[in-house]
Amino acid sequence: MFHDFISRFLRQREGNVAITFALCIVPIVFLIGMALDYASAIARQQRLNAAADSAALAAVSPSLMSQSTTQAQTVATNVFSAQASAVSGVTYDPPTISVTQNGLARSATVSFTASSANVFPNVLGKTSWPLSGTTTAGATSAANIDFYLMLDNSPSMALAATTAGVNTMLANTPQQGNGNGCAFACHQSNPNSTDTPGNPAGWDNYKLAQSLGVVTRIQNLATATKSLTSTATSMAAQTAATFRMGVYTFNTSNLGNTLTTVQSLTTNLAQAGTAASGVDVFETYIQDYVTSSMFDDDTDTDFAAALSSMNSVMTTPGTGASGSSPQAVLFLVTDGVEDKQATSCTQPLKTRKGISRCIQPVDITTCATIKSRGIKIAVLYTEFVPLPNDSFYKKYIAPFQSSIGPNLQSCASPGLYFGITTDDDITVAMTTLFNNAVQSIEAHLSN
Repeated sequence: MFHDFISRFLRQREGNVAITFALCIVPIVFLIGMALDYASAIARQQRLNAAADSAALAAVSPSLMSQSTTQAQTVATNVFSAQASAVSGVTYDPPTISVTQNGLARSATVSFTASSANVFPNVLGKTSWPLSGTTTAGATSAANIDFYLMLDNSPSMALAATTAGVNTMLANTPQQGNGNGCAFACHQSNPNSTDTPGNPAGWDNYKLAQSLGVVTRIQNLATATKSLTSTATSMAAQTAATFRMGVYTFNTSNLGNTLTTVQSLTTNLAQAGTAASGVDVFETYIQDYVTSSMFDDDTDTDFAAALSSMNSVMTTPGTGASGSSPQAVLFLVTDGVEDKQATSCTQPLKTRKGISRCIQPVDITTCATIKSRGIKIAVLYTEFVPLPNDSFYKKYIAPFQSSIGPNLQSCASPGLYFGITTDDDITVAMTTLFNNAVQSIEAHLSN
């Protein structure tokens, strides 16, 4: 009988579902609770990751790249906290934020730890789910740069700028240059028939060139320099960099002044451009006289003295990054020939009326000193054009003509030398050299 009871019990099917459900309910509840809490934790983790990303990106944003690393760290902390506090069910610790600067490159790392509250703490046996994350962002800023434009405005820069202009000047000065004419628009405050034979009374070659519509190199240089300030303004705006420019001219040192400040260093690049547009050739009294009472035998280009003075004007550069001093570039434009009073010279001295005249490739000794300070030198060589019918050129310039360019190139920093000759576009040359200088600085500081 007992055996029959057991058999009937085992054959009974009506209560199996309830029993099975009762046996499964505990793990089902556990799995549902774990899934819900895990899903919540993942969603909260993603929002905290986004907050960390935003904080890191804020620290290297263009607006903050111009600020200190401390300021960037503060902003990043505030960004993370603002977004993390909006995530419900999360308790977070203050983030660990590191902002480092290496030259123009900045890196920001944001790390955080937090906990996600569980809805089913008793089921899981824990009240919260641990969360953590780390994110890094980096960016490179444009360098802040000071540009010192040192422009040669000595009489030789009054050469006609084009072949047509040279020919026009030669054709209209047949009584000058021992009958060969003169291609230079020399500027004199008291011209006379001895210095400028054949010109209308009271006209120097400068006025003659103006009347003939002949444009000189120095005039093109002034125009190109003004244009360069516009290029610099546009680049600074595009890159959020700060550029400053100063404009200086050099010629003779016989009057006690080796360098003339046309425009001191300024962030107002338009103002620098306006000042540069007024640069013109140095005016003497008459030929051989710098003033009515000072005979100087036309020794009106003392490059070495001017470069030494320029070195004193330029401040020691920094990295160009925020919190450091700007980088510095000396932008030199010259025809590369020095003509000064001296007791020693790389070429034979020319002595007259007690004046020892040295005509030679410019003395670049100070170039090395300037470059050793971390200042880059960009050189635009406006070639001293061969004038084979000019007796002065043949005797004093031709012997070293071929060494002028290489001499200036050795003064320039690597990749920052540009040579132009008659008919070349000086505006294009200056813009190219300017762009190369900026790229050279940023490439060096970003490596």
